[in-house]
Amino acid sequence: MANYTKSVNGVQVSLTDEEQAARLAEEKAVADAAPAKAFSILRTERDIRLTNCDWTVAADTPLSDSKKAEWIEYRTLLRDYPSTLNDTTVQQPLTWPTPPE
Repeated sequence: MANYTKSVNGVQVSLTDEEQAARLAEEKAVADAAPAKAFSILRTERDIRLTNCDWTVAADTPLSDSKKAEWIEYRTLLRDYPSTLNDTTVQQPLTWPTPPE
């Protein structure tokens, strides 16, 4: 078991077995929740990216049909992006699809 300490009146003392067990349980809970939190952050960022390019698929968009098709493909990649990741890869630096120019 890890040897965690706490400061009591300026003196470092070891945690009791119960305190250490509670600390380890808290750390495990945080670690277990990390993928879900990362996916939530990912989806929020993805939604922002989709919202920022909504205008590209509007009926009155000034884009040519070929450019509009590029944006539709990009938006599909954004929508599908979370499904390309797993609990490990979602916690690593992400490489987002590149928007059309």
